Amino acid sequence: MDLIEYPDRDLLMLGLADRLTADLAEALRLNERASLSVPGGTTPGPVFDLLSEQALDWDRVSVVLNDERWVPEDSPRSNTGLLRKRLLVSKASAATLIPLYAAVERPEDCIEDLAEGLEPHLPLSVVLLGMGADMHTASLFPGADNLEAALAEDAPPLMAMRAEGAAEPRITLTAPVLKGALSLHILITGAEKRAALEKAQHLPALEAPVRAVLGQAVVHWAE
Repeated sequence: MDLIEYPDRDLLMLGLADRLTADLAEALRLNERASLSVPGGTTPGPVFDLLSEQALDWDRVSVVLNDERWVPEDSPRSNTGLLRKRLLVSKASAATLIPLYAAVERPEDCIEDLAEGLEPHLPLSVVLLGMGADMHTASLFPGADNLEAALAEDAPPLMAMRAEGAAEPRITLTAPVLKGALSLHILITGAEKRAALEKAQHLPALEAPVRAVLGQAVVHWAE
């Protein structure tokens, strides 16, 4: 794990957006297409705002979420809805979105179809993850029903996940997909998450799921 500390959150967002842009540009230089996976939630919003204005060949970039809540896109809890408002705008509107939701009752009812749409874009070129104070990343939550299977080396690319800390069922990229990215970054802010990061380095992945990806990650942190 590499850790980059920034003097403040504004500089973190600027520095991280620059790094993601450079990683995507390099992936596009070497390949016909590139893939970018990003978290939901509000923390990465400023990074998305900056990234969406970058002069990349966005029509050659596919974007997929790290995970999605099993809610319709018009729900205020939809990560896809947030992505369309903050990242897939301006220059980045030319990117292709790989869906992680379909209008069926349970994620298990269509997970094979969603995985089939994802697989041509693997390995992922660039991944940006977040991390919760409980040391979860994507929807790999401590105590989740399918966590052990999602951490396994032979896990499928996508799995449904239910956990006490998640209000609705989730669908998530699994650990092998995240670890297999050519470039992997984690964004965290604040003292609580910095302490959680330090703790995670000394725990097994079943207790601290983010541990599964730390060996490949560059962590970007500011108070």
